[in-house]
Amino acid sequence: MLALYDVPAPAKLNLFLHVVGKRPDGYHLLQSLFVLIDWADTLHFERRSDGALHRHDQGDALPPDDLCLRAARALQAASGVSYGVDIHIEKRLPAGAGMGGGSSDAASTLLALNRLWGLNWPRSRLLPLALNLGADVPFFVGGRNAFVEGIGEILHEVKVPVTPLAVVKPQVSIGTKEIFSSPLLQRSKSVAIVAGFPAVNGGHEASNIDAAIDSSESLADTRSGIVNTGHAGAENPGNAQKSIAAHTAGNTWMSEATLEKLTELAVSGWGRNDLQPPAEAASQEVSEALHWLQTRYGNSRMTGSGSAVFAILSASQQNADDSNASLGSNSKATSEAKANGSLNISVPFDLPPKWAGRMCRSLDVHPLLGWAAD
Repeated sequence: MLALYDVPAPAKLNLFLHVVGKRPDGYHLLQSLFVLIDWADTLHFERRSDGALHRHDQGDALPPDDLCLRAARALQAASGVSYGVDIHIEKRLPAGAGMGGGSSDAASTLLALNRLWGLNWPRSRLLPLALNLGADVPFFVGGRNAFVEGIGEILHEVKVPVTPLAVVKPQVSIGTKEIFSSPLLQRSKSVAIVAGFPAVNGGHEASNIDAAIDSSESLADTRSGIVNTGHAGAENPGNAQKSIAAHTAGNTWMSEATLEKLTELAVSGWGRNDLQPPAEAASQEVSEALHWLQTRYGNSRMTGSGSAVFAILSASQQNADDSNASLGSNSKATSEAKANGSLNISVPFDLPPKWAGRMCRSLDVHPLLGWAAD
């Protein structure tokens, strides 16, 4: 195999994001529901025989040593392969959105090079590399929608019905550090407590989960075996691999029925994003984008720690009109959205200048799910 073209790297949305604690090393503990959507970057890979790794930006310039190059370098070093690669990136996802664009690019790079270089590693062997690159990368390598815990590395697979969504990214981008250091950041209780789930943790009722969050040992420490590993388990990939493999296999403190109920609630708009108040305080544009969607669809929420916001559409909104496929009336944007398979729903107003937006829908699984064996 000499090349792989048109490799997708889909974005994700956090249907909710609760900050439930903080590790001794300063990393915040989260509970969130990650959903893949059909808005994606596109990558192209051409194998090199000289071992060199090069990236070519087909659009705005990316940082010199981005996650794609780091992913390629990590896989090259771990495998000992002599091949290199030219990576061509078509960025369609807005930067600083909280939609996981860079992490998704890195995950698609790992999956593509696994094929292009003839490694054929199973997913369990790629996941530790993904975790070392960033807390969101394992989700994209895992390839399935998930309830996520820890700092983002503990994955519980969930089934999400196809859900239509309106997604808007204002021009502003907000730094993750600024959000997490804000005095406006408040902590939620565990979702098991808030929703009254009959979850069990080691034989104890769900009410004891909150006590575990408050203790010096974090959820990530007690349930995954990762103790003070710095950035996403970088210092102990063996434990990281054990953690991810266990949880993606369904070894979870939540039953399947509980996860199903949680997903049903999330798709109906339950929960919140605890990072939203600090983001609104940092930027009026985030508040304006939330209001823009709220007035049109009756709901809105920020995703992740970036500035993108989304609305969950009802069946009547979904079927209102299939004449347009973008959040504005720009014919080029509409044609591109249709070509990329976005949901066709009309919106009566154009987006404000320099905002990005798309009508999207959730994906059942990652398009590259079959590129690594479970």
